[in-house]
Amino acid sequence: RKGSTLMATTIITPTWIESVEKSYEQDPKCQELLQKLLIAADAEKHYTLTAGVLRYKGRILIGNDEDLKHQLIDSLHSSAVGGHSGIVANYQRIKRLFYWPGMKKDVEKFITECPVCQRAKAEHCQYPGLLDPLPLRDMAWAHLTMDFIEGLPKSSGKEVILVVVDRYTKYTHFISLPHPYNVNMVAQAFMDNVFKLHGPPISIVTDRDRIFTSNMWEGIFKAMKIKLRLSTAYQTQSDGQTKRVNQCLESYLRCMVFQEPKKWHSWLPLAEWWYNTTYHTATKFTPFQALYSYPPPLISEIAIPGPVDTDARDF
Repeated sequence: RKGSTLMATTIITPTWIESVEKSYEQDPKCQELLQKLLIAADAEKHYTLTAGVLRYKGRILIGNDEDLKHQLIDSLHSSAVGGHSGIVANYQRIKRLFYWPGMKKDVEKFITECPVCQRAKAEHCQYPGLLDPLPLRDMAWAHLTMDFIEGLPKSSGKEVILVVVDRYTKYTHFISLPHPYNVNMVAQAFMDNVFKLHGPPISIVTDRDRIFTSNMWEGIFKAMKIKLRLSTAYQTQSDGQTKRVNQCLESYLRCMVFQEPKKWHSWLPLAEWWYNTTYHTATKFTPFQALYSYPPPLISEIAIPGPVDTDARDF
């Protein structure tokens, strides 16, 4: 009609949502739930129906489709934000989004058979004997540990990673450095990447690296009234937290760039996000949630579920 305006709204549905809806077609339990919830929204406790998608306690219910389940697990395990994490961490990540009966066993089976994990991950044993845990106050970024990862192939002019861990929340920063590095360089990297975000800590625990035992390093932090503590010689358990983070980071980089190791520097921001948004068994939270008191936002790498081709991943 003359003078009138036609307005239309287009709704784009991700392809994996369509796959979820199709998974209900061959699932008698899901068909029964759909029929009940179409009649009465509160017909089944804990279950809801929104735009054709069933949810169980807010999580998307996956029907009888083994291929879809496999694709979803793969997307949340093999992607940059999944990081080829272990069984517990990946189960916690996927159960935040999805639900289906037997999901934990499916996750365990997938990860134990993951060829990248088998090829790139080293076996880690628990320390024998008694550990020597450090005293801790309930305050984020008050007590830190620091360490270096060295011997990396040169990537964008960097060969070293400075690892800084908040002992309370387990939140971590990964900072790349050139080699050789000196006291001023490391101190400036700390100021630029940690101090500016979290302020001065009360104490920093390190090993006995030449940087951390130098008079200049001690003088810089003494001026800021930050206590420096050295781990016990020949007893790395006293600084075991940072060593464990180092192992996790090295494992992540091996899984992600094992075919092109000189590209590790490009993956460092993703590695930091992955570590800080991965469930931590000690705190029962992700470091992100322990620090900010809310869960990390989700990165939608599951919009197109399917295996991640390592050869095709390039920045």
